[in-house]
Amino acid sequence: MGPPTFGRAVRRVEDPRLVTGAGTYVDDRQPANLVHAAFLRSYLANAVVRRLDVTGARQAPGVLAAWTDADLQELGSMPTEAPEEAAFVPERRPLANGRVHHVGQPVAVVIAESRQQARDAIDRIEMDLEPLPAVADVETATAPKAALVYPEAPGNISFTIRKKRGAVAAAFKKAEVVVRQRLHNQRLIPMAMETRGALATMDGSRLTVEISSQAPHSALADLAAGLRMDPADIRVIVPEVGGGFGSKGGLYSEELVVAEAARRLRRPVKWIEDRTENCSGTWQARGHVQEVELAALRDGTVLALRSQIRADMGTLAGFGPMVPVGTIDMLTGCYKIPALESTLTGVFTNTTPTSAYRGAGRPEATYLIERMMDLLAVELGRDPAEVRKHNFIGREAFPYRNPAGTTYDSGDYAGTLDRLLAMADYPRLRRDQAAARQAGRLHGIGMAAYVDIGGGGPADRSAVHLEMDGSLTVYTGSTPHGQGHETTWAQLAADVFGLPLERVRVRHGDTDHPSYAQGTWGSRSAATSGAAVLNGTRTLKRQVVGLAASALEAAEADLVLEDGRVYVRGVPSRALSLERLAAWALAQDREAELRANEEFDSPDYVFPFGAHLAVVEVDRDTGRVQILRYLAVDDCGVVINPMIVEGQVHGGTTQGIAQALFEEAAFDPDGQLLTGNLTTYLVPAAPDVPRFELDRTVTPTPRNPIGAKGIGESGTLAAPPTIVNAVMDALGPLGIRHLDMPLTPAKVWEAIRAAPG
Repeated sequence: MGPPTFGRAVRRVEDPRLVTGAGTYVDDRQPANLVHAAFLRSYLANAVVRRLDVTGARQAPGVLAAWTDADLQELGSMPTEAPEEAAFVPERRPLANGRVHHVGQPVAVVIAESRQQARDAIDRIEMDLEPLPAVADVETATAPKAALVYPEAPGNISFTIRKKRGAVAAAFKKAEVVVRQRLHNQRLIPMAMETRGALATMDGSRLTVEISSQAPHSALADLAAGLRMDPADIRVIVPEVGGGFGSKGGLYSEELVVAEAARRLRRPVKWIEDRTENCSGTWQARGHVQEVELAALRDGTVLALRSQIRADMGTLAGFGPMVPVGTIDMLTGCYKIPALESTLTGVFTNTTPTSAYRGAGRPEATYLIERMMDLLAVELGRDPAEVRKHNFIGREAFPYRNPAGTTYDSGDYAGTLDRLLAMADYPRLRRDQAAARQAGRLHGIGMAAYVDIGGGGPADRSAVHLEMDGSLTVYTGSTPHGQGHETTWAQLAADVFGLPLERVRVRHGDTDHPSYAQGTWGSRSAATSGAAVLNGTRTLKRQVVGLAASALEAAEADLVLEDGRVYVRGVPSRALSLERLAAWALAQDREAELRANEEFDSPDYVFPFGAHLAVVEVDRDTGRVQILRYLAVDDCGVVINPMIVEGQVHGGTTQGIAQALFEEAAFDPDGQLLTGNLTTYLVPAAPDVPRFELDRTVTPTPRNPIGAKGIGESGTLAAPPTIVNAVMDALGPLGIRHLDMPLTPAKVWEAIRAAPG
């Protein structure tokens, strides 16, 4: 029997086709008789649609149809979730109906023989917009007498959620130190390499929609509701996906309209978003203004946390209202803070809707608590590592219920930080910093501890089949877009059957497969879909051994399955290969036992955690931040493939660094997007990213059979406060206490120039 594959750094089996260009994306599909869709979008952030005439577009060369929302009244409205019963959730039509609320909102659609003809015809649509006052940020939107995004939402408030536990007022009265800070977690554009796209085809009464999505089964449900069709009459296929990061987790109006166009025209219809549409039309993320107070004693003990958070919801869409709820659920992070009072307000603005983006609410929580812990350390004149360790939840306290009511499964927060400090040789770092400061350099060290949340319901279903050639086919509902499921799920199955990895195939991205997952998001894949695959493979193994017991006339307890055959323990000559066993089952009319269908319904969430550290220098003359070292110790429970875990840490941490130093979706006061392409919205390039020094601890979760917790989003939690804390440490001798992200050279240079020190 070969070595087990579980836990090994196996190279990704997906990569050869992806790096050689052999993968198939939505835009690669070119079916016969294909036609193309293009959308007219609003150029104002808030306006009444006084006139909308598509007659000219309908008469343009190559045009098959041009529609407004008036032509699509039989379609249902787009789904939007509500975080509480009292929330105001506006109706979201597939196309704007009489009013536009943000720049980039789709108003009309044209279908033509070619993409260029569709785009040319868009220019022939006559649209007259009457501008209304706009609000482009939460502070403007919540000011007295602010213009209203929706007249039905006074004060531009969608919802307000309050959480309180413990004697908060008494804690602040007892406090010897109170630290206060306004924090801004800026808006981000997810900026996936592949923009959104959809291709819809009718075959008889059945609709097939190929879509760049993280959630084919959720898309199917939303398409069925919007088209008012039986879900059995719809098939959703997800080919390769060139990045999603949460932004492709829900159904967009363009995708519903493309499906309707295929249904009406009886021809395949494709729409591919361009980069400008992507910047203004794809859901954005973050956008918090946080007013925070921390009460503590002089010895560093934190007594209470109080916050008021205003979350920019834009014009509201999809899963967006649920995202900031995750922020208040995780506000106290890794710390045993006994009292919490927090108010979360969802605020409408005349901007692109916000929704999930890698981390989805937890980076905002981690940034809040980790900046406050550093500010407390500065106030007390104590080392930030010691302040953190003094307040960590002890490993003996798990399962631990935090003040917001969230129950963490397992953890060893001090253990990860201690390993991080040892890796970095922390005492030496501080000595080197003292020497650098003596030489006049702005040298900083920053750290952050985090706890993430992943997994959870609803149940995922898998299917595992033994094929006639003795190989395995694994069907999973979880659709990868960089996570490496074809490799890790194959490792799980191969390990159970004792097969080489190349004898296992993983199939995904098709709602006709015998599998289900709500979506690939929320660091849930390994903890939920992976567990379903493991359960399914174990069930199939029991069935295969049962078949072999009948075929070999032996007791199941005496049989061994390995190396592609089943044999009697101690009598290896009494054996059947998996191929022969499959043929025997077919001949005996027991083919059903060659298939196993299982699900996994997690009893609760899982909670990855870790600690990151950065060493930076700031150029006094330019304000440029240079990252000298970046170290991370993460704990995602039991690891299936260490190489893939490291890749996820690299990617998430890079995106977190990007938020700290580069990225911001900026709007002018009229709601016009100022960062609408890759010349104005800055993403990091390879020279901007340091070499990562990584390590792990392993604290299994009891909440799934693998013991895995998930790692895909953790870097986006840890990196922003790590970098900001390091830069603030570098600027501390100048008397600079806090700067909001992104810490661009211009912003840092201005702060240095104005600094009292």
